[in-house]
Amino acid sequence: MTSTGVIDDYVTGLSRALRGPRGPKLDLVTEARDSLFDAAEALECDGLDRAEAERVAVREFGTIEEIAPGYQEELSVSAGRRLAILLFVAVPITAIMWNTIWQIFPTNVVSYTAAPHWFIPVARAVDGLQIVIGAIGAMALLALGRGRRRIRRPERVTRALAVFVWAMVPVMFVLCSALMYGSNGPVGFSDYPPGLVATAVSYGLWALKVALATRCIGVTRHRAPAVTRPS
Repeated sequence: MTSTGVIDDYVTGLSRALRGPRGPKLDLVTEARDSLFDAAEALECDGLDRAEAERVAVREFGTIEEIAPGYQEELSVSAGRRLAILLFVAVPITAIMWNTIWQIFPTNVVSYTAAPHWFIPVARAVDGLQIVIGAIGAMALLALGRGRRRIRRPERVTRALAVFVWAMVPVMFVLCSALMYGSNGPVGFSDYPPGLVATAVSYGLWALKVALATRCIGVTRHRAPAVTRPS
């Protein structure tokens, strides 16, 4: 059975009204399209012509203004879960990676007796913040998963998590820069391949965190525009 375009126009409008991760968004839009086609085919079997069947299916499904907020919430949750997973997973990855680097680095990286008095407290603060960031990621993941039934506005969790990540960026930058300054740059480390890889991975993880946080802010800020219902 061929489509008259009513459902296709509706689905296109719905897709344009939504913002979020590409995969989950495609899944939601495809699910809506399949549901509409199933409803239209059932109506057509009841005696309606195809065009009228599609119009009735769309009308019964609801306007884009009615449907989009629920779908947008799902996309906000999906985006938040991705960021939460990254925060939770990045902590052990970073900790294990750098611990291994310091164990195998062929020279004495930092002479603690020569380091400034604030070096060790700052290093511990960085480690503590990493743990806190991972713990918050775990809590957000739980809240957006099993705990979602108890949360009235889950998109607020996603937005709060994204804002937290953005707040941590300058803090971690200042602390890590202080550590590099206090250690006077480990001799030989700038040419040490494992160290270069670890540094690149660390920067890459933070860049990914910022990118996902930015997407989360955009997704939770988005509101479906006013769209007229296909006739």
